[in-house]
Amino acid sequence: MQKKITTYLKTIELFLKGSSFYRGIVLTISVVIPLAFFYLIGLLEYAPSIVLGAFLNAPSDVPGSLKRKINGILISIALTLIVTILILFSKPIFTLLLIAIAILSFIIALISAYGFRASLVSFSGLLAIVLALAVKKTEATEIWQHIALLGIGGLWYLVVSLISGWISPKKDVDQLLSDTSALTGKYLKIRAKLLTKPTKRDKFSTKALVIQTQISEKHETLRELLLKDRKRSGRSLSNEKRLLIFISLVDVFELALANNLDYSKIDSLFELQKHHLKSFKKMNKVMGNHLIALSELLLKKGKLPEISSLNKTLKECNKSINAYVDEIKLPKARDGAITLRNLHDYQKQLLAEIKAIRRVLNNSENVSKVLLKTQESKQFLTLQEYKFNILLQHFSLKSPMLRHALRLSLAIIFGFAIGSVLDIKNAYWIVLTIIVIMRPNYGLTKKRSKNRIIGTIIGAIIATIIVLITQNTIIYMVLAVLSLTFAFSLIQQSYKAGAAFITLNIVFVYALLDPNAFSVIQYRVIDTIIGAGIALLANYIVFPSWEYKNLDTVILKVILSNRDYLEATKKLYHNKESNSLEYKVYRKEAFLAMSNLNAAFQRLTQDPKSKQKQSVLIYDIVTLNHTMLSAIASVGSYILNHKTTPASKEFDIIVHSINNSLKNSALILEQVNFTADEEEPHVNKAQQKLIKDFDALALARDKDIKAGKTEIDKDTLLNLQESHLISNQLIWLKTLSENLRKVTVKYTDVFK
Repeated sequence: MQKKITTYLKTIELFLKGSSFYRGIVLTISVVIPLAFFYLIGLLEYAPSIVLGAFLNAPSDVPGSLKRKINGILISIALTLIVTILILFSKPIFTLLLIAIAILSFIIALISAYGFRASLVSFSGLLAIVLALAVKKTEATEIWQHIALLGIGGLWYLVVSLISGWISPKKDVDQLLSDTSALTGKYLKIRAKLLTKPTKRDKFSTKALVIQTQISEKHETLRELLLKDRKRSGRSLSNEKRLLIFISLVDVFELALANNLDYSKIDSLFELQKHHLKSFKKMNKVMGNHLIALSELLLKKGKLPEISSLNKTLKECNKSINAYVDEIKLPKARDGAITLRNLHDYQKQLLAEIKAIRRVLNNSENVSKVLLKTQESKQFLTLQEYKFNILLQHFSLKSPMLRHALRLSLAIIFGFAIGSVLDIKNAYWIVLTIIVIMRPNYGLTKKRSKNRIIGTIIGAIIATIIVLITQNTIIYMVLAVLSLTFAFSLIQQSYKAGAAFITLNIVFVYALLDPNAFSVIQYRVIDTIIGAGIALLANYIVFPSWEYKNLDTVILKVILSNRDYLEATKKLYHNKESNSLEYKVYRKEAFLAMSNLNAAFQRLTQDPKSKQKQSVLIYDIVTLNHTMLSAIASVGSYILNHKTTPASKEFDIIVHSINNSLKNSALILEQVNFTADEEEPHVNKAQQKLIKDFDALALARDKDIKAGKTEIDKDTLLNLQESHLISNQLIWLKTLSENLRKVTVKYTDVFK
């Protein structure tokens, strides 16, 4: 019980010190100060418009470079002003108002095609429609005055945001680094479970794919924040330290992904000796917990966790290898021993990266500088283009973005018309619910609808209890401010909790203006349920965009990215000095492409069962691509982190064959006719040669053992490890690429 309370208190502390709560405070300040100022000077009637301006443009304030942050908020201000003008002047004529809402909501929804930041600017524009419907301004002078104050409110929020960034410039970076470290720790712990739980591997693999996607998203944002900030402000000690932590976290992630073992082989090798795997499982778990502990230190002060358990567990792993060899005896134990040795080396590399993070957090002087030139860093950034032709590409009913824009526009019109015809109080709340809930895919819309309704009901119940207990306006005012802070802080982390606090805020704000707070609570719940129902129904019947129809491009991108990554790995093997940067760039692209495919498959599983067509076949494609990526990463990681022998021509032949299989899979997916290369005899000979080379090394080692040389020298061990890993992974990759080609044929037969 005590442990649970401690964990709970620690979670609250981390939340209060995190960037989400900080951003909630920034919004609250930007709202409260204008209200207090205009109240004190006796001009309170001007404050609401300024407050609305600040509130409208807060969503576009997301982590990123300073330039993009300012541009995003300024574009948001311009968009919200234009939308408000058009809606307010259309209001007197109901038909004209419906047309304005339809056109504006459609155009604004399409802005999301330009990426995450653009989607939040788009949300501000849609929110402006709702708030313009709520505003009661009829005279032209009143409207223009409201517009001017709205613009001032937006600029005021920008100023507050910039000041808050100046006061705490690294808040977003530290939060992202903390989140990434914690997720990476969870990922290592899941990988530990995969080692010894064969019956639950599918379940844990699915969890691992979800976390991989989240980690890749964090990496992208951190690249923009750290590399662009470094380019703009130069190399400072604090920037370098954060960049070092990020680089170590990326390396940990790649190492973990690279260690995607052939579990069927592990099961056969250690079927009766699973106890030898326990220390390796424990090592992953201990390292995962250590990363989670370090993630907390990025947000709050504290002592570094003890490293003794890590060192002790690593020694246990080494003892397990010796115990396995003693039990099974060489040469029979060789395959298993080398597998364990490779696993041990991988965990030593992971530990080295964790120690590097510890050194940075400990402000150690023994920290290497980041030797990354500006031109090199640019290659790691995924630049978002803002050309008009990107928008034009979506003007097709095949585009999920266009279908979503049409669906959203029709749902908003229907919701507002229903509310107006039935004379529902605050009908714009229906529109607000639709805007907030509706997403391009059905599954996420369903999930948000459920969380929105539950959160609203919870908020309504709490508000009812408070209203019954007291009618004190000061208490309402304090609760309105606090609920606004927590609503904005929690909306991304827990939509259900965010919805509850939003309801509380609305109820207490209305309670200050209208003594009959119960009617507000009642209509709030009713409007939310109606809006959620419309959003869900629209996603199902209006231009539905089922995920299985949108997978071709994502699958193709993964196949081509894996092909490029493998080619970069081949070049790395031939020359580490000149090809390591190219390798890392292609590694990043392959990880991102796989992350997008993982996310697409997750969306597919959220669709109705009847729309999850051939989900088993698609899952095979996802797992084959993921396993290929892991195998390539395994080869690349070994080459990058070990002294290696020159790449053989057999290595090149097999890599060429694998790349041809991947190219053929891509051509099949694109439905392009091609003639397959007839190179099988050469490839088979190359495979046999790699196996013979390993057998020759093993035989030489057996002779040494018979001659009494039981201690293996370092070079012989490295040669055995390299030959074993390269030959096994290449042969496995070739099998995987051929299986992928066969599955791709089945996929095109079904869906083309």
